[in-house]
Parts: sequence; structure tokens; C-alpha cells
Amino acid sequence: MAVQLPLGITLADTATFDNFYPGDNAAALHSVREGTEPFVYLWGGAGSGRTHLLQAACQAAAAAGQPAVYLPLGDRAELSPEMLDGLETMRVVCLDDVDAVAGIEAWELGLFHLYNRLRECDTRLLASAAGAPGALALRLPDLASRLAWGPVFQLHALSDTDKLAALQLRARQRGLELPDEVGEYLLRRCPRDTHSLFALLDSLDKAALAAQRRLTIPFVREHI
Repeated sequence: MAVQLPLGITLADTATFDNFYPGDNAAALHSVREGTEPFVYLWGGAGSGRTHLLQAACQAAAAAGQPAVYLPLGDRAELSPEMLDGLETMRVVCLDDVDAVAGIEAWELGLFHLYNRLRECDTRLLASAAGAPGALALRLPDLASRLAWGPVFQLHALSDTDKLAALQLRARQRGLELPDEVGEYLLRRCPRDTHSLFALLDSLDKAALAAQRRLTIPFVREHI
């Protein structure tokens, strides 16, 4: 059963539970992965892993033959509140960047009624935003209460030590060895957000494969 996605939206192949390095977010990873809570809300800044966990949940559901849907509300210009209708037929619903539609009456009403329908149908809902439910600029107070119906987890950015461990985890899954000194070199010389670091690792992986070279500081210096 494939994940339902809006036109032009794709799930990242790397968005799996196995390559999510939790750092201080182990409790959130456990809750999302185990799937025992019907409602889970994740919040945190850019690069905290919110999107990764939501997409991983969708991919895991699809692999288990369960219908799932992923809606990135940050792309609301390409979406409409009517897309929320009928989502109670899914097994897993993932709503990313809920804060992007805060203050928009049609979206808030749509989300409010969706929560009620999902509760009746025993459909699991994972939601994410940049802030906690009470911190969103919502016009509908009852929506804020529904966003907090289940566990609310703040996701914390990885420390430099954790970023190195996360890079090494990604590298191992690609069959690469990323020595500590090479990873530390990347952290010193390159943008430090995880999105940029993982994209750079992808590029280095391709370059190393083409050249049949190991990841060393001289090799990395030539390719960044």
C-alpha cells in the first residue's frame, strides 16, 4: 500500500527509523516508532528531525500494508483544506508544519474536525510544528487542545558529538567508513546543519564510489 502524497511531493528515501540518530530525542523516536499512542505532536526548529520522523512513520506504515498519508502544510499554496476530508479512512496520517496554517480559519476548522473524526475511527495522527501547541497563533482555542491530546515532544538539535555519530551512522548504511577525524573536519569546514551535512555525505559517497577511494581528509578537501 503506497503512501498518499500531494502532487509533486515525495518522501525521502533516507527517512527511516533505522537511520534516525536520536541524540536527546530517544523518547520521541520510541513513541513514533512503537505506534501505541493514537496522537503524537512533535515540535522543534529546522533540522530537529520532525519531518524525518513523520516520513519514516509513513514509510513504515506503507511497508506494513497500512494506508498512510503525508501532508506538508508548509506547502499550503499547493494544498487545500478540502484535502483533509476523508483522511479518517487512512491508518496513519502525518501532518507536517501545522504552524504554517495557524490563523487561517478554513484550515483550522478542517484540522479541528479531522481530529474528531480520527478519534472516532481509531486512526493514528502524527503532527509537527515549529512550536508547542499553546505557542501557535491559532484562532481556534479548541484546536490547540486537540493538538495536545496525546504526548507532546520537543525535538532538540543534535550536539556536535551527535552530528558526528549521525554522519557515521549514515555512512555505515552506505557501506562507507567515516573516520572520526574526517567527520570532525566536515563539522569544522562545512555548514553545520544536519540537512547540509547529510547532503554533503551523499555527494562524497558518489565521488568516493566513482574514484574507488576511501574518505580521507585529502580526498574530502578535494570534493567540498
